Amino acid sequence: MSTLKVGVIGAGSISQYHLTPYKNNPNVTLLAVCDMNLDRAQKTAEEYGAPHAYSDYNELLANEEIDAVSICTWNDTHAEISIAALKAGKHVLVEKPLCRTVEEALKIQQAVKESGKILQVGFVRRYDPNAQMLRAFADNGEFGEIYYAKASYIRRLGNPGGWFADSRRSGGGPLIDIGVHVIDLCWYMMGRPKVKSVSGNTYRKLGNRSNIKNLSSYKAADYSAESNDVEDLANALIRFENGATLLVDVSFTLHAKENEGVVKLYGDKGGFEIDPEVVIVTEKNDTIINIKPQTDSKGFQFEKAFQSEIDHFVECVQTGKQPISPVEDGVEIMKILRGIYESASTGKEVYL
Repeated sequence: MSTLKVGVIGAGSISQYHLTPYKNNPNVTLLAVCDMNLDRAQKTAEEYGAPHAYSDYNELLANEEIDAVSICTWNDTHAEISIAALKAGKHVLVEKPLCRTVEEALKIQQAVKESGKILQVGFVRRYDPNAQMLRAFADNGEFGEIYYAKASYIRRLGNPGGWFADSRRSGGGPLIDIGVHVIDLCWYMMGRPKVKSVSGNTYRKLGNRSNIKNLSSYKAADYSAESNDVEDLANALIRFENGATLLVDVSFTLHAKENEGVVKLYGDKGGFEIDPEVVIVTEKNDTIINIKPQTDSKGFQFEKAFQSEIDHFVECVQTGKQPISPVEDGVEIMKILRGIYESASTGKEVYL
């Protein structure tokens, strides 16, 4: 296999989880970094040994040496840059969410079809070693029919502000930022059943809570306490055509005792928990048994998941096989997310 020449567009905080795995992959040459802030692009390129730095992504895409790109920019630019990259003949790994709207998602899907290039959506939770282990159990029928899942990702104080809190750039708040991860993870583990309808609620009660003292939280580089027009909390019931359901709630801020991350799925032969740590529940000899698999980590392995995601993208580009998180899945998840927002605004169940 020839060495894959890669460019990374966007040098914000998430980019390091693309840059480092690329650097670790022996089949990759990191060729360029692009950021609107040229100084940041240059410093990042120098840090990771990339010979080129740009402030305009079009200049990066014009570099004929580059085979593939990672898109690590604000959500409102995902569609524009993805389509431009595909038209320029580049393979694309785009951070979640795929974009902001269903219309944008369908345009990206069409561009993938027309280009014949690979586009992988950065649903990194799918690539975690524990997730892949549990997916293999499910594929082997260990859990039977998975008919119910629930996920709760609660931040008691965790509105990053900046572009995260600007709906024009982000497309929404915790639902599209955090919820996208756990909705996709559950849907993937359930076998990606066809969605029937969604019913959701969103709340804007607490704002960014910049008044809070004595407790710190992550803040975006462009944080401003004056700017916040996204929801604090979202919850939803997602119904599938096979009768299965998914219940989810996520928050940027809430009067909760502590942060919480829970992902649980239930089948007719067994169940399992992914977060906060992996547990399998089954029956043997008329006895309920809780099983704790012996793995390197009990919970989500952040760095390993990103390395696996990047390695998978590189392999797909070099071999031509399709990624396990293709553009079609990005479109379906976008339909779910926008359906929840529509349901919340209309007060009605939305049929997809």
